Amino acid sequence: MLRRLYDWTMSLAATRHARAGLAGVSFVESSFFPIPPDVLLIPMVIADRRNWWMTALICTVASVAGALLGYAIGAFLFEAVGQPILAFYGKEDSFERISEWYNTYGGWGVLFAAITPFPYKVLTIFSGATGLNLVTFIVVSIIGRSFRFFLVAYLLYLFGEPIRVFIEKYLGILFAIFMVLLIGGFYALRFVF
Repeated sequence: MLRRLYDWTMSLAATRHARAGLAGVSFVESSFFPIPPDVLLIPMVIADRRNWWMTALICTVASVAGALLGYAIGAFLFEAVGQPILAFYGKEDSFERISEWYNTYGGWGVLFAAITPFPYKVLTIFSGATGLNLVTFIVVSIIGRSFRFFLVAYLLYLFGEPIRVFIEKYLGILFAIFMVLLIGGFYALRFVF
């Protein structure tokens, strides 16, 4: 089933409805869809490198809007809808642990998920279910999703097809390292100053 969804998502990149497809996939991926928008973003930017920024903008805006749906699922439909989605991704047992952590560090978690390959939808639902401050959620989502999609699109604009292989192979690891260093730096600053 997952392979059919992936193939269907990839086929959208070759149609005249590619931008609408990218917006749709970006929107639903932030709340429940398992295929990331990168599978459309990458071939679309390679096909039209001059409009890399518009493609990244569409992806970002739709993704943040979809994150609000994930937040609403967590806030209003957690037991009926949110828990089954979290169960699908194997994260339902983590709810209590994450709820406590969210009281202090929720924004960092959303930023981490917005940038890395970690399933962003899991933390959008957690954010709503735990009542993370909505303004913090939106601002961090905009920063994280913009960083991720604009960086991918810009690298594709600069280097074209050869960078696609590098991005698909190493970007998740590079983003994870960046986030560990960023969060570790802020954590270390608390003790230095």
